[in-house]
Amino acid sequence: MPIMSDAPQATRRLLAVLPSWVGDVVMATPTLRALRELFPEAHIAYLIKTYAKPIIDACPWGDEIIDDAEQGLWSLASKLRKEKFDTVVLLPNSFRSALLARLAGIPRRIGYARDNRGWLLTDRLTPLKDGRRFVPAPVLNYYLKLAEHLGDSSPDTRMQLFTREEHDTQARSILAEAGVTDNTSPLMMLNPGGRYGQAKLWHAERFAAVGDHFIEQHNATVLINGAPTERAVLDEVHRAAKHKFIDLPALGGNLVLLKSFIQRCDLMITNDTGPRHIAAALNVPVVTIFGPTWPEWTTIDFPDERIVRVDVPCGPCQQKICPMTERICMDRVTEQMVIDAANELLQVRMGEQAS
Repeated sequence: MPIMSDAPQATRRLLAVLPSWVGDVVMATPTLRALRELFPEAHIAYLIKTYAKPIIDACPWGDEIIDDAEQGLWSLASKLRKEKFDTVVLLPNSFRSALLARLAGIPRRIGYARDNRGWLLTDRLTPLKDGRRFVPAPVLNYYLKLAEHLGDSSPDTRMQLFTREEHDTQARSILAEAGVTDNTSPLMMLNPGGRYGQAKLWHAERFAAVGDHFIEQHNATVLINGAPTERAVLDEVHRAAKHKFIDLPALGGNLVLLKSFIQRCDLMITNDTGPRHIAAALNVPVVTIFGPTWPEWTTIDFPDERIVRVDVPCGPCQQKICPMTERICMDRVTEQMVIDAANELLQVRMGEQAS
C-alpha cells in the first residue's frame, strides 16, 4: 500500500519514531532499511531519544535525525508540524508517541493498537495475543510487520550498524594506549552491566573468572565495557579478577565509540542488554547470558550467537528485581557453560581469520 498514491514519491516525507532502548533501536534497523528500499526517493527522518542517537549515527537510510530531547509534548509536536510529514511509522507502543503524531498533524499514522491508542492511529496493526496476554514474539519481526504493512513482501531480518572513520580512529588510538594493536588477537569484550535491572545481571565474579580463563588459556586480551551508571558493577569485576582487564569507560570510552570498539573484537560475552545487539549487527560473535527475561522477545537473526540459560520453575519472570531469596536462574549458569559457548565461537572466528 503506497504512502500517498496521489503524490510523487520525491515529495513524500516520512517520519519513523524509534524505540527508547538501545537494543530495540538496533533491532529496528531491518525496518529502517526496508523503509528506504520501499521509498528510495522519500525524505525519511528518525525521531529518537538523545542518549540513543549514537546507535544510528552514520546510518545511510535516513535523511534527518530529530532529537527527542526532554521537552514538552506540545513543543515537540509544533516542531514536527513544521516538517510537514505525510506519514509516521510508530515503532514504540506508547500512547505518547501516537498522541505526538496526532498533535503534529501527520495525516497517516501507522502503529500497533496498544496502550489504548488505537483511536489515534489511521493504520492499526494487531499484536499477537493469547487471551489477554501478549504472546512472546521477536521484537525484530514485530517492527518489520510495519514495513510489511507498507508493502515489503520479503523483509530482510539482518541487523546492521555503521561507524564513522573519525570514531574508528579515536577508538583505535584509545586501544593503542592500552597496548592493543591491530594484530592483538583474540580480543574479547565483557559486558557485565545492563539497564533492565539487577535480576538480569550475571554474577560479577563469574564474569571475572571467565575473563581470567581466556587470558590464561588463550592469551586473550580482555576489554570490559559499561555505562556510567554501571561503574559499581565494573569495579566489582575488577576486584574479583586475577588479571588486568582493559577498562574502556576509564579510558574515555562511551556510547559514541562503542560500535568502533566492538567491531574490533573477536568475541563479546554479555548479559541480555543493548551491546549484545550491537555486536550482532557488526557481525561480532556473542555469548548472551539470559536469566529472568524471555529469549523469544529478543530473538535475532544471527548465527554466531550462543544463548546460555537454565530453565527454572519460577521463570522467565520478567522481573527487574528477583522476588526470591536466591536468583536461581542466574546462579545455575556456571562459568564453564559460558566458557564452552565462547570456545565454540572463538574457534570458528580464529579459523576464519587464519584462512
